[in-house]
Amino acid sequence: MADSIHTLAIPSSTRYLKTVRQFVMLHALAANFSKETADDFKLCVDEACSNVIKHAYEGQPEHEIDIAVIVDANRFTVRIRDRGTPFDRSKYRKPDVVKYTKERRRGGLGVHIMQQLMDHVEYQTADSVNEIRLTKYRGAAPT
Repeated sequence: MADSIHTLAIPSSTRYLKTVRQFVMLHALAANFSKETADDFKLCVDEACSNVIKHAYEGQPEHEIDIAVIVDANRFTVRIRDRGTPFDRSKYRKPDVVKYTKERRRGGLGVHIMQQLMDHVEYQTADSVNEIRLTKYRGAAPT
């Protein structure tokens, strides 16, 4: 059971990403995470919400994105839900970061960044609701 849950709903528009970043940062710092870890969350949530806006909702701002910060003694999780086109994990390929850098490519690194900065990244779709969970554990991650 979570010690606390904080929720926020935003329209699917990039103009609301600053609000999401501030919301997550506030709760990560209040949960006694370092500024560096809070910044990691801020970056990952920005990437996840940007992906929802761009890919799941194809830039259509009339949809909603639901964000929840779930805090308990062992972990801090940000849950992001949408009702757009689901992320097809079978089509995801880990990017060649060196190649991206040499070619000065933009975009395409969000999922990789989330996987590198979080302890656990989980995607799921049920009843037309897509969900991504970004988790950092307090102490050692469970086995």
